[in-house]
Parts: sequence; structure tokens; C-alpha cells
Amino acid sequence: MHEGTRTEIATLGEFGLIQHLTADLHPQNPETRYGIGDDAAVLDFGSRQALVTTDLLMEGVHFDLVYTPLKHLGYKSAMVNFSDIYAMNGTPRQITVSLAVSKRFCIEDLEAFYDGLRLACERHHVDIVGGDTTSSVTGLAISITCLGTAGPDRIVYRNGACDTDLICVSGDLGAAYMGLQLMEREKAVFRGEKDVQPDFAGKEYLLERFLKPEARRDIVQRLEAAGIRPTAMMDISDGLSSELLHICTQSHAGCRVYEERIPIDYQTAVMAEEFNLNLTTCALNGGEDYELLFTVPLSCHETVSQLEDVRIIGHITRPELGCALVTRDGTELELKAQGWNPLKADR
Repeated sequence: MHEGTRTEIATLGEFGLIQHLTADLHPQNPETRYGIGDDAAVLDFGSRQALVTTDLLMEGVHFDLVYTPLKHLGYKSAMVNFSDIYAMNGTPRQITVSLAVSKRFCIEDLEAFYDGLRLACERHHVDIVGGDTTSSVTGLAISITCLGTAGPDRIVYRNGACDTDLICVSGDLGAAYMGLQLMEREKAVFRGEKDVQPDFAGKEYLLERFLKPEARRDIVQRLEAAGIRPTAMMDISDGLSSELLHICTQSHAGCRVYEERIPIDYQTAVMAEEFNLNLTTCALNGGEDYELLFTVPLSCHETVSQLEDVRIIGHITRPELGCALVTRDGTELELKAQGWNPLKADR
């Protein structure tokens, strides 16, 4: 423990902490093309470049085993890593898997986890090539490192968005967050209250988006087939507002996002009304959608408009114009990063 001055981690938050700890790190090897600050690190090995990303998932912070089947957890653990590689416009190739396991887990539990992991890897043609296991006194911890590849001229970073670029998203937003809210509400039945019955009818899509997300390889493939290389790209894990602000900060740009253009599924809208939640807030800040957020030149408008499951939701502006959400009545509201932050003070 550090003696003397004490600064709470929550004062910086996740990304502030990373920036604080790594500000004076400088690559010492020529292969390190791009280090900390994007969805994956980039290592240059000539004709192909390697992409490397790591995710750590902690029981009680990132998942609740009261309502999360271990097979689904294995599947999701792989997908969140694949998504980071796709967000760099790359292809995931291998993963290593490290687990810290407490004594309440048995062999069959870990087999179920690996069943989900293998299924995800088979669907995305990824190899499991190693890892580590150890004991835990606090529950289950999962650390997965994913290796990917991309041609040197194909990699897309967060810092390439330019004034007038179009802002696009894949799929729809807010469904995973609504799935989480639904599972938390119905959690009572899993605690053994026999008179309470879970109400999941008609809400299957929300549960699937939360428990079994899909990394959007298909979007990367469609963009390539259409001859479009995004100028900036991220996956939406912490919420649209947070990710868009990352792109604008690193690209030294502003943005305008139009509320009426944000894609939202019908089930998400119904669930938000049932919970008395603001639908736009859920779509902007819910997180865990694992859709792709990307920018393309204005000249690509006609082509990108015709891509299946892609929506144009706004445009990049000059930095002095700031980042704003344009509401349905034309009011401009400052866009704020209110998405998922595992290190915030009220956790």
C-alpha cells in the first residue's frame, strides 16, 4: 500500500486512470506501431500487422451468475474480444484464456464455460492457443487476450474522423441494457421466491442481446465489399455517447448526433416505457451493445446508406462546435459520457 498522499481511483475513472498510468510509456521496439489508446494495440511485422487486445471480466462487476448461464458467459467473453479486433477493421485469429476460479465451481461448470467459448471461436474461425488457471477467493475472474491480423492499409483507429464525415452505427442500441434491467427485475425468482414467476415472454431479443451478444464481423465484411474504409471506428461497449466522445477527443473534432436517427428496436422501446426510463438515454448510455460506431467521408453517403443494418446518425464537425445531441425538436444538448464506468465512485 502506498503511504502518504492518497488519491481515490474513482476521481479519475477507468480511462482517466489508464491515461494517468501510461502517459509516460514510450515504445522501445520498432514493431510497436500503436500502443495504448485504441481498441487494440498494433504490432508491425511487415506485410501483415498484428492486433492485440485484452479484456478482464470480474464476477459481481461485469456479470452475475445468478442469472448468467456459464455457457453464455463463455460465448460472451470471447465475443467482447473479437469485437475489439473488428473495431480495428481486423480479423481475430487466436485467443488465450486465463481463469481464476473459487472452490464453489466444479469441472462441469468449467466445461459449460468452455462450450460457449468454443462455440464463439468456431463461428469466427478463432483458435484457443493457451492461457492460465489459478485459484480465487472472491469468485470467477476471466481474462482473455485476442490476437488478430490486418493489412497495413486496412487498420482503422479512433483518431481519423474529419469535419463533415458521416457518423454511422450498426444494428440497434439500448437492447442489452434493457436485457440487464429485465434480468435484475426478475432476479427474485432465481433467489428461490417460489410465488414469483419470471416474465420473459416477448422479450427474448433483449435477453439475447444482453447474454449472448454477437461481434459484428458481417459489418466489417460489408464495408470492405462496398469499398469503404472508415476514417475512425470503435465498438460500442460502454455506450454510444462515451465511444463517440472518445473518437471526437482523439480526432480533435466535434459532432452532431440526431436523436431521431438513433436506431432502437421495438422491444427496447416497450421495455423502457415499462421501466419508466428515457429511451434516448438508454440508447446513448446503456452499453454492452457491441455494435460498431464508425465515421466515413461524406462522399460515401450514397454507398453507406444502402448497407444492410447500418444507419447514419449524424456528422463530425469542427472541434470548436463541441459535441451535441440534436433532439427531435431541434434543441442541441451537450453530449456527455454517462456510459459504463467500472471505477466510478458509486459502484
